[in-house]
Amino acid sequence: MQKSKGTREPIPIAPSLSFNDKEFIDTPPSVSKRVLYLSVQAIFNAIIIGFIAKLLVELIHLITNLFFYGNFSFEETTPAGNTLGLWVIAIPVIGGLIVGVMARLGSTAIRGHGIPEAMEQVLTNESKIKPIITILKPLSAAISIGSGGPFGSEGPIISTGGALGSFAGQIMKITPNERKIMLTAGATAGMAAIFGTPVAAVLLAVELLLFEFSPRSIIPVALACATGAAMHLLMFGQEPMFGMPDIPPPTYQALMWYVTLGGIIGVLAALISKSIYLIEDWFEKLPIHWMWWPAIGAIAIGVVGYFAPYTMGVGYSNISDLLTGNLPVQMIFGLGVLKFISWSISLGSGTSGGTLAPLFTIGGAIGLALGMVILYIFPESDINLPTCALIGMASMFAGSARALLTSIVFAFEVTMQPHGLLPLLGACTSAYFVSFFLMKGTIMTEKIQRRGILTPDAYEPDVLQQMHVGEVMEYMDPQISLNQSIADVKKWVALKRPDRHVLIVKDNEGKLAGTLKLKDLRENELDESASIEALIDKKIIYIYPESQLSFAVEMMDRYRTDLIPVVNRDNKTKSIGLLTPTLVFAAYRKARYADQQLQRPISLKRSGYKMLVKSKKGFKR
Repeated sequence: MQKSKGTREPIPIAPSLSFNDKEFIDTPPSVSKRVLYLSVQAIFNAIIIGFIAKLLVELIHLITNLFFYGNFSFEETTPAGNTLGLWVIAIPVIGGLIVGVMARLGSTAIRGHGIPEAMEQVLTNESKIKPIITILKPLSAAISIGSGGPFGSEGPIISTGGALGSFAGQIMKITPNERKIMLTAGATAGMAAIFGTPVAAVLLAVELLLFEFSPRSIIPVALACATGAAMHLLMFGQEPMFGMPDIPPPTYQALMWYVTLGGIIGVLAALISKSIYLIEDWFEKLPIHWMWWPAIGAIAIGVVGYFAPYTMGVGYSNISDLLTGNLPVQMIFGLGVLKFISWSISLGSGTSGGTLAPLFTIGGAIGLALGMVILYIFPESDINLPTCALIGMASMFAGSARALLTSIVFAFEVTMQPHGLLPLLGACTSAYFVSFFLMKGTIMTEKIQRRGILTPDAYEPDVLQQMHVGEVMEYMDPQISLNQSIADVKKWVALKRPDRHVLIVKDNEGKLAGTLKLKDLRENELDESASIEALIDKKIIYIYPESQLSFAVEMMDRYRTDLIPVVNRDNKTKSIGLLTPTLVFAAYRKARYADQQLQRPISLKRSGYKMLVKSKKGFKR
């Protein structure tokens, strides 16, 4: 292995000793080989997930045709053209009953919208998902959406892809962290396969699933997302997911309005996110088993669908219609308000379905409606209605899921409108900023936070990996000699180091001889005139000044020691200092909070006085 500064290295032991650490030998020998291994498996999984994504979409079409038109057909259709009349209310209820029974008899993990469940497994269960989810999740989602559920197919395929990645990670001999990478690669490959958005899928992995940014994780995930996007081209075609007319470059007046519009949608995103969990709380209070909740929530889908049938189903065509900017006010109201009512109640009931498409639909409708109001009141505002719809859908997701970069890049990739990037950046950042102050959690994290699971809110480098032992260690030569008596050592400890638990011992030549645990002196009845040599642990574990502090902590934990001698690489027989947990804790605290100390390196007041004094001296001359 490499021994350069800051790299991971073998645990050093005294060269004169024969010591076989089986536990260490079994750890991964090469990071680069592991990345290659994971990447190949992630690509293979992404190919399978691409086929699953196509199967899910076709299954939704089949169930939609069966439920609403009585046809056994895979032809793409929506519930909007049905002629069932009042019977349309019963169709979602039937679908909800089936989903409830599947959740009760199969697995409760199929409930929900996919991403929070994947986050929970990453944070609490070493990324282990039951393999049965790979089958039950897409099937339950197809039934829920095909029977009129106002959900997107992306959430279920993200959950399914994550389950497949987790299953592959459980049959492979890999670490829990590598299994997390496999789960994330599968989940984001599913998103890329549905939407054809590889870059947004990678950013989703970073912002919502991985909670880190490193080559070992990004490379497999990026390759899986690229493969998923290639499968999208193969299965669904090469056109942008949501076509829209070319939008003009924004003027500075329009950009100001877009940012303001993003802030308003940020407020609405916070309210929508909170309403979802308020509805969940209502369902929790029902005196009946949760198996029946999806059917109860589906009543709202049917009732709303009777008056506005276009609110039922996935509704990707609705998003494309909104992006044209030419929808009638009645339909904009239906997609912004009625769609929210049916989606929020049914999702709060715990059924199976995604949140991305509904959020984009609701946000796009609100953005278009606000844009029309602004143009009516301020005709000189110079805004573009399709752009308002675009930033509305992206800002809604940025504010509710708090995935800023994912929202911006996703909106660009599904429309391929380069002139929309600047308005997207301003509006999504505004929505993110507002929702940050209005919500503690997000629509993705609130559910698992209620269960006591903490989710990271910042991606910071490991403080211990950024520090080296030489910056923290206590420089001192060993004070205890091999030939000293037990009485002498006890006396020295009482006077000099009463806080120590372990001492470094040197031999007669000043070389490192081993370590002495003071509990061996205190707990055993010993002849105090005897030498300490018999009590010394000669299995010496040492570390170098240039080693990472995180590596030293691993050694302390592995060998259950409170002190590690520090030696130079050129002379491993002589200790130059030591490292203790107390030193590590102090260094960590200092480094962790150093950036949070309020400072004023330049004082304008003092600088003003200095300038005044210099000017007076200049006048006197």
